[in-house]
Amino acid sequence: MIIQTAPADTPRLAIMMYEHTALCGQLARAFGNDSFEALAPLEPMVYVIAHHDAGWGQFDYDPVTDPGTGLPYNLIETPAEYITVTSRQSPDFNERQHPFCGLISSMHSWGLYNGRYGLSSHVLIDKFPEKDRPLAERMLDGELARQKRLKAEVGRDAELSERLKENKLFQNYKQLQFIDTLALYFNRVHPGERRQQVFEHVPRSADADATVTIEPREPGVYALSPFPFACDGAQFGFAGRRIRPGGNEQKGGWTQTLRRAPTEWECFRLVAG
Repeated sequence: MIIQTAPADTPRLAIMMYEHTALCGQLARAFGNDSFEALAPLEPMVYVIAHHDAGWGQFDYDPVTDPGTGLPYNLIETPAEYITVTSRQSPDFNERQHPFCGLISSMHSWGLYNGRYGLSSHVLIDKFPEKDRPLAERMLDGELARQKRLKAEVGRDAELSERLKENKLFQNYKQLQFIDTLALYFNRVHPGERRQQVFEHVPRSADADATVTIEPREPGVYALSPFPFACDGAQFGFAGRRIRPGGNEQKGGWTQTLRRAPTEWECFRLVAG
């Protein structure tokens, strides 16, 4: 679950991971133009981007409370005993759709704990207490084994085997990372607190990357430069529910609190900077 920032003493927007990935799916369909190659293979990539965090489904239904905030744990602040399970179950889910989906999802899970294969300075496994490291390491070893097995399966598909070349595979991986982090820019930060942000390693092609900058232009409108989407001015949206600390103390805990809270939508437009 994602808990968006908010002004002091106001409810926080809680965004289920399926709502986060639904926004990712919208962005995936729109990605690509004359300067940025579109997703390929299209349907498997759209699927995995729209389901890359599917392993969170059960945990988001009945989340655990962060004693420091009185709210459900916020994304990567989730303790290792829970987040390592979601990190394994997401590739499980995507592999059932297609081996290529499972491969990209597994790379996403492994990368989150290891600085996104060197593309980021954020190394999740370093944030775990020493006692939790073996739990994460076992999960990560399992993902490397999964990737080896799925590469062999994809390699037997004449139409997809070309995507296993390292430059093309990491083009797909980086497309997912950009779309994921762009969605998080909106999901994690209250509209009044959003500022300019830079996204590195956005693939123009299998052999060339760009650095993309986003900044608020006016309420509900955000400019990106260079612009990586097909349609200048396209509208996107995501949903969530407002909650307050201690909501789990009500009858039914967070499950019922989230179920009763009205769904709230935010829509925004992306324009060329």
